[in-house]
Amino acid sequence: MHILGISCFYHDAAACLVSEGRVVAAASEEAFTRKKHDSRLPVEAIRYALAEGGIRPSDLSAIIYYDKPIRKLDRSLRTFIDTFPSGFGAFIRKMPHLAGVQLRLPKELKKELGYGGPVLYSEHHLSHAASAFYCSGWEEAAILTVDGVGEWATSSWGVGRGREIHLTGETRFPHSLGLLYSAVTLYLGFKVNSAEYKVMGLAPYGEPLYVDKIRQLIHVAPDGTFRLDMRYFAFDRGERMYNAAFEHLFGRPGRPIEEGELEQFHKDVARSLQVVVDDVMVRLATTVVKETGVKRLCLAGGVALNCVANGEILRRAPVDDIYIQPSAGDAGGAMGAALVAWNGLLKKPRLPRLESVYLGPGYDEGTVKAALDAAGAVYARLDRDALLAETVSQLSNGKVVGWFQGRMEWGPRALGHRSILGDPRHPEMRDIINRKIKMREGFRPFAPAVLEEACADWFELDRPSPYMLLVAPVRADKPPLPSVTHVDGSARIQTINRDQDALYYDLIKAFGDRTGVPVLINTSMNVRGEPMVCSPEDAWRCFMRTEMDVLVAGPFVLRKEDQPKIDLASAAEEFGLD
Repeated sequence: MHILGISCFYHDAAACLVSEGRVVAAASEEAFTRKKHDSRLPVEAIRYALAEGGIRPSDLSAIIYYDKPIRKLDRSLRTFIDTFPSGFGAFIRKMPHLAGVQLRLPKELKKELGYGGPVLYSEHHLSHAASAFYCSGWEEAAILTVDGVGEWATSSWGVGRGREIHLTGETRFPHSLGLLYSAVTLYLGFKVNSAEYKVMGLAPYGEPLYVDKIRQLIHVAPDGTFRLDMRYFAFDRGERMYNAAFEHLFGRPGRPIEEGELEQFHKDVARSLQVVVDDVMVRLATTVVKETGVKRLCLAGGVALNCVANGEILRRAPVDDIYIQPSAGDAGGAMGAALVAWNGLLKKPRLPRLESVYLGPGYDEGTVKAALDAAGAVYARLDRDALLAETVSQLSNGKVVGWFQGRMEWGPRALGHRSILGDPRHPEMRDIINRKIKMREGFRPFAPAVLEEACADWFELDRPSPYMLLVAPVRADKPPLPSVTHVDGSARIQTINRDQDALYYDLIKAFGDRTGVPVLINTSMNVRGEPMVCSPEDAWRCFMRTEMDVLVAGPFVLRKEDQPKIDLASAAEEFGLD
């Protein structure tokens, strides 16, 4: 049996194929269309997933959508009635879309793919819960999902046992921790549903001077349940996220999107928000663990991508362990929906923990070579040992290396297959990569990739963090790692063992053998505003349009000085950058 899960029409469209209970393929539509956060029907992601599974649309037992459009329509209707007449214009604009999804989806699947089989509908937070619990490998776990909004729920909690998931509590729209975070994101001058992670990265530069004001926006009970003071918000009317009262509370207007200087005020607001989010997440985690009596916790939903809060849960809540879905946001709902059908509806046996996070497209040596030849690239093909030795030599000499290997990662984090790598000891490497390669804000931190067995020696973390979703302090008793240590002394850690990826593991180990530091800088291979690279052509363009020094694509090593010259100013203009 083959089940296809999809998410789309809001943001971060994706598709996931589950065949006989095994996750065969999962990818976001943006990887193929190169449109960041592409929300359209994930036609290209579906085609990829079917091809990876070696099947046709007619071979599918069912397609399952990640939420219930009718319940979303119900929420919009009720909200419109509650806020009439102020929300009338927004309601009229959104109504055709909301009313049409459930009717439109089967027609679009038929038109684009020739699929005429069953179309099922999960629930938004059930899809999130399933994406974490069924992938965790645990027979029993507490579950917490937190995001902006699904149908009605903005957070939910409960327990998973075997093939059953029971969500026993929820917070309902308009009271939403995710939407609070998005409102502050917009206020600080960043894009909603796109740049919330920038606020998390900005927070350590500030002081928690505005915690009391944030607590005027959200009233938090001892058990972590919360209510927003809607006098400060306008999103329930379909308008701007916040209103004039919000700006008056903080004493100044919001910063224009991506314009103007980031002042200490903005950093302090970001820090204050993170303090409150940490507190809410720790309280909610504590409550669900106590209510269920289960100390293993599964996390999903967009807020579960806040790795700072995840680290606080580990340190402050009474949990023994946590599992966070690597694609915790809406894209991950596609995987959750497929598993809802397989494990929840069909009651099929569960498989162990998600086998691999490398579920996207991969390209064999011949395909990579053909792409490089077509581009006129100059390269050398090296065997495995020589490839590792050359890459380590380049890294230890201060070069920035693009690392393009195997199948693409599932989720928003580069985990060693579509990565830019650097030497964490280099005092200026973070600034070099931010300015010359990523073309992004200088305050943004980079993650360390560390051998799993060496993690506790270099960071105050006593467990694996394979998906780069936990933040922990960098140990002060080790040589400094300035380019992966954030301003508050923390780092967002990726651990790697040899079973996950032997080549990537051996690269970090070889670097450690040479330098005494089994750690590399790891950030996604892309520039600001662009999705992570997917194909060899994407990797070549990123390499040539930035000041990246070396590209390692499969067994091929490309040095920038050997390549045809390109006008970097024109390339930057093409990306829409200064």
